[in-house]
Amino acid sequence: MPDLSLRASRPAHRPTVVALLALGTLLTMSAWFSATAVVPRLRTDWDLGAGGVASLTIAVQVGFVLGALGTAVTGLADAVAPRRLVLVGSWTAAACTAGLLLCDGLAAALPLRAATGAALALVYPPAVREVAAWVTRGRGLALGVMIGALTLGSALPHLVQGVDLGAGWRPVVAATAVLTALGGVVVLAVRGTAPGLVLAGERRPVSLRAGLASLRHRRVLLADLGYVGHMWELYAMWAGVASLLASLPGLAGGDGADRTVALLAFGCIGVGALGCLVGGVLSDRWGRERAAGLALVCSGATALLLAVGHARWPVGVVVALCAVWGFWVIADSAQFSALVTEAAPPEGVGAALAVQLALGYSTTVLTLWLVPTVVAASGWGVALLLLALGPAAGAVAMARLHGLRSPVA
Repeated sequence: MPDLSLRASRPAHRPTVVALLALGTLLTMSAWFSATAVVPRLRTDWDLGAGGVASLTIAVQVGFVLGALGTAVTGLADAVAPRRLVLVGSWTAAACTAGLLLCDGLAAALPLRAATGAALALVYPPAVREVAAWVTRGRGLALGVMIGALTLGSALPHLVQGVDLGAGWRPVVAATAVLTALGGVVVLAVRGTAPGLVLAGERRPVSLRAGLASLRHRRVLLADLGYVGHMWELYAMWAGVASLLASLPGLAGGDGADRTVALLAFGCIGVGALGCLVGGVLSDRWGRERAAGLALVCSGATALLLAVGHARWPVGVVVALCAVWGFWVIADSAQFSALVTEAAPPEGVGAALAVQLALGYSTTVLTLWLVPTVVAASGWGVALLLLALGPAAGAVAMARLHGLRSPVA
């Protein structure tokens, strides 16, 4: 077994720690959309309909929710060092992703996708918590780096697909599994103990009740409501932007169309990493609520513009708007986590984050199922209008949170 000791002979350099945790998260999160990115090829090989395609992503979301709740119920979120959880989650997600190579249909793949989501619940929340413990001043920017890493990691399978490693979908999935495993290796390079890390251990048992109790704090509740509005839109955009682009007459059909769409989708999602950095800078200067509110307004407005013009405007304009959407749709994500880490009781931060994530990712299950259904029945215009409802509600929650002059205990 590798040495997982959190002790170090000298203090760790905080920017280095953040960079290593971000890189590990980026590589590991490539497992999330590893199957979604190769859907055009799986449609044929596995004879998938719209419901089957959606279920490949929904299974990951459900697994993630169960994993996040499990860490709260068992106390893992606050009792075990975050870095240990990240390592176990990375390698487990890699193994589950590699298992897809042996699958010949949806029935065998769905349990593995759900297990992948559960494993990733041991990566993202603990990594965010560890970074929050290392960084106090400039926390918004630091968490923005982490969410940027998650964004690039989520987009990475599209890049691998666009590079075209070979015929079929298996080379893309195999490459993603390797990248995910490397994420755990990178985390091993982190040394030192975060000065702000509070571990409950056996002296302070934590359960789901602690996370739910945090909702009695009005600031935590409003942050969670904003997060739900944000998540209503986010994963449906990430999962659907390739389909939206592929539906454009200028991109549909032709030699290499799948690779072109994959690369454009990578760009439209990956640009969100820059949005996360901008959101982090704005949050440290303006305040978390104002920065999140701005991002929600901008992403919702872009969805409305696309609803009106995606079918009539030139392809270049639509692609540019999709990139703007990808920039703002994730720019606020880190701020909701930061708000919870600052408003929840220190000994219950892990459980509070787990509950926040469970609420948000449960919402994504609904929209990931709803959007393809609406697209099939009424087209992308109606689906985009539906997605804009989430950021509108989230912006209202952020406005109310900004109006609070002091935390409510």
